[in-house]
Amino acid sequence: MIRIGMFLPPEPDRRWNLAAQTGVTYAICKFDRKYRADDLDSLAAGKKSFAEAGFELAAMEGDQFDMSRIKLGLPGRDDDLEKYCRMLENMGKLEIPVLCYNFMAGVGWYRSKNDVPCRGGALTSRWSRSEVPEEPLKFSHEKLWENYTYFLNAVMPTAKRAGVQLCLHPDDPPVPELKGYPRIITNADAYRKMLKLTENGNSGITFCAATFRAMGEDDLSLLREWQVKIPFVHMRDNRPDADGFTETFHDCGPTNLVERFRVLGEFKHDVLVRPDHAPTMDGEDNSEPGYAAFGRIMAIEYFKGIFDALDIEYR
Repeated sequence: MIRIGMFLPPEPDRRWNLAAQTGVTYAICKFDRKYRADDLDSLAAGKKSFAEAGFELAAMEGDQFDMSRIKLGLPGRDDDLEKYCRMLENMGKLEIPVLCYNFMAGVGWYRSKNDVPCRGGALTSRWSRSEVPEEPLKFSHEKLWENYTYFLNAVMPTAKRAGVQLCLHPDDPPVPELKGYPRIITNADAYRKMLKLTENGNSGITFCAATFRAMGEDDLSLLREWQVKIPFVHMRDNRPDADGFTETFHDCGPTNLVERFRVLGEFKHDVLVRPDHAPTMDGEDNSEPGYAAFGRIMAIEYFKGIFDALDIEYR
């Protein structure tokens, strides 16, 4: 069974209305503004707000609070890790089953340009190495792996007790360094290493399909290799450039999305799928590149057409 979700802000706005009108009932959210994920009552209020609008809070995504000290291995990280574990305990109590997280230190997901004209004058995003020259590393990749291992050892026992799957998102873009910070989750072998480090934990994978393609990996093969560890999928597409990629609408990129969904349809467990970045369309504000509503709503209807054609059950 494929469950279709949409990444929505923590407070109701036009995107909530459009998602509901499209038939979406599963919400994914980053609670970093009005609500606090480490406070049970606050997180419960956030979940209740979604429920009153007809959404089930199926996953939380991203850094729910500042994780700089954790990722950079700075003094005070143990206090932040205690806060992180309280968040996981709260998620378990509220039956929020999935947390999509990343370990991008210093710089999160990043594009070198966010107003590139594409089909019909829509605005899309581009990553180009030539537009963001490499800088000397502030610390080593080995140190970042040490910080990440420390994080896993601190939070995975709590995740297991709480029944929450911690699903790792790849570094985006998947380059060895960005603005002087090392990047370590940039290839399939990094995931294999993570899975070995967490063999007894509730570890999973946020399968951001286009990012794996940007790594040069065979995403269809990886879907089959890891399927039992994939409860959550980000679906978007990129058009490769000479030194990077440009994001496309879901229906006009170079990737065969039908085959991706055919493989997902073979999974023996439920998988949550959400449309990831889409261009900003006419009449929309480009203040949150990739997360305006119309392109993602269009993607959901495109997904449904593929599911119907393949006879894949979804809701």
